[in-house]
Amino acid sequence: MIKKTFKIPDMTCSNCAMKLESLEDSLDGVKEINASYHRLEMVIEYDESKLNDEQIVAAVRKKGYQAEII
Repeated sequence: MIKKTFKIPDMTCSNCAMKLESLEDSLDGVKEINASYHRLEMVIEYDESKLNDEQIVAAVRKKGYQAEII
């Protein structure tokens, strides 16, 4: 398992954070996602053998947000 932080510059409210945390159910290999609109960050813990950074960024974009690895 690996834990990474992604900057989400266009997250504006707690609903945005909840929307991003819902990725936990749809991405294979994710153990936990914590998003904070106050910090404009999403911390994700996942199995790097099942998921990579590009897949995470693509999933965030599908939810309507931009993501950058910090």
